[in-house]
Amino acid sequence: MPPALPAVKLVGAVALAGLGLLLHEGDLVQLALALGAAAGLAAWALRDLLVPVRLAADPDGLTVVRGFAGRRRLPWASVEAITVDRRTRFGLAAETLEIDAGESLHLFGRYDLDAPPDEVAETLRAARPG
Repeated sequence: MPPALPAVKLVGAVALAGLGLLLHEGDLVQLALALGAAAGLAAWALRDLLVPVRLAADPDGLTVVRGFAGRRRLPWASVEAITVDRRTRFGLAAETLEIDAGESLHLFGRYDLDAPPDEVAETLRAARPG
């Protein structure tokens, strides 16, 4: 993930909170919405700072981050498929790495991986034993 991205999210959170405080004009619902959005954006930035590695592979399997900072170990035997989903919407293309582990599906975007999902999928397939 680009190092500036969490900083931009934190600046956005501060800006939202500041605008909410300056412009609420006694409307507590508007203030609560602005502060709630700012808190969500700050939590997202904090997650990026505390848990920058979202996916790791070794000879025994994969480690994926679940939730805010939880980790789940996936042995290679439980990984059924590693694919890249491509979608175009409003002229913008998006790629998502999908790791299908039977009872769970793990999705990673470019910023989660700090690399194109195609390259990561190829690397994971090459690292998978057998």
